[in-house]
Amino acid sequence: MGSLGGEERPAEGRRRPRFLCLHGFRTSAEIMRKQVLGKWPADVTARLDLVFADAPFPAEGKSDVEGIFDPPYYEWFQFDKGFTEYRNFDECLAYIEELMIKDGPFDGLMGFSQGAILSAALPGLQERGLALTRVPKIKYLIIICGAKFRSPTLVEKAYASKITCPSLHFIGDNDFLKAHGEKLIESCVDPFVIRHPKGHTVPRLDDKCLEVMLSFLEKIEKETSEHASTDVDEKEVCL
Repeated sequence: MGSLGGEERPAEGRRRPRFLCLHGFRTSAEIMRKQVLGKWPADVTARLDLVFADAPFPAEGKSDVEGIFDPPYYEWFQFDKGFTEYRNFDECLAYIEELMIKDGPFDGLMGFSQGAILSAALPGLQERGLALTRVPKIKYLIIICGAKFRSPTLVEKAYASKITCPSLHFIGDNDFLKAHGEKLIESCVDPFVIRHPKGHTVPRLDDKCLEVMLSFLEKIEKETSEHASTDVDEKEVCL
């Protein structure tokens, strides 16, 4: 577990939105931290309070990043070839909730690949009282190389209603999950979309991508500030 904080302070009266970051399959918190910090400008990461967490289970097989990033490697849950049956899924949800209790409160979730699929499903599961029942509502999502779960039972539970919280999606032209990422966007009410020419990776931000990113940040910073002001007002009334 690690926190990535920039040197630059947010505008006066504002706090940085806090995100729990869920890494990809058979990678790690440190690998995701390096991917984000190494590719996104400091003036973007400085506006977010990012907390990177390792998944609960050691990798049960070879990692695609061996030889690129050092071990150890972890996975959030296990799945079959059709991605319709999952093992240790309930344990994974309980683990994430404990992370959010211990290191929160969090405003949102940021996920890559397996972590993105998880992140996008959690608001719907939380809304139905099936996950994260002891932590505040997820307000924002950042989805990098994401998709939907394919299990009919889980689909019915996680995506029964559209995802209403503001969400930022990264879609790579050469990502093997591109079509699935597009389907996920259709399930979102307020999606911001960054399209890039790369594959299954955390991309660098060119001028066009950066413009979308900054628009998303401005929206969530404004809302986070308003939520903070409301909390202060309620405390003053109680006093």
